[in-house]
Amino acid sequence: MSQAIFDKIESEQFRKESADFGVGDSVRVHTKVIEGDKERIQVFAGVVIGRRGRGLNSTFTVRRISYGEGVERVFPMHSPRVEKIEIERKGSVRRAKLTYLRKRVGKGAVAVKEKEIHA
Repeated sequence: MSQAIFDKIESEQFRKESADFGVGDSVRVHTKVIEGDKERIQVFAGVVIGRRGRGLNSTFTVRRISYGEGVERVFPMHSPRVEKIEIERKGSVRRAKLTYLRKRVGKGAVAVKEKEIHA
């Protein structure tokens, strides 16, 4: 009985449109930022270096280089604060987590091969 109630509440909070992206893809995440009584959209662009979890608890981590310093941000998949997720480029990687990008500097820190589309 309690599981049915839990599932109903959880299903109401799922994001209707889900972006189909994976690890290695370059994405732009649009988030709502509330400052005082104003609300604006902030964009965080970078490479997805990991995904975790299932259901409402699923998150993904995006990494970018900002002013020569690596910045990582973890976003909940089904958060109402995440306005939309744009996929800039599909990446081709052979790992589930790209933590090795943390050790790289310069262009190597963002270098992920672009996925080849075979016709």
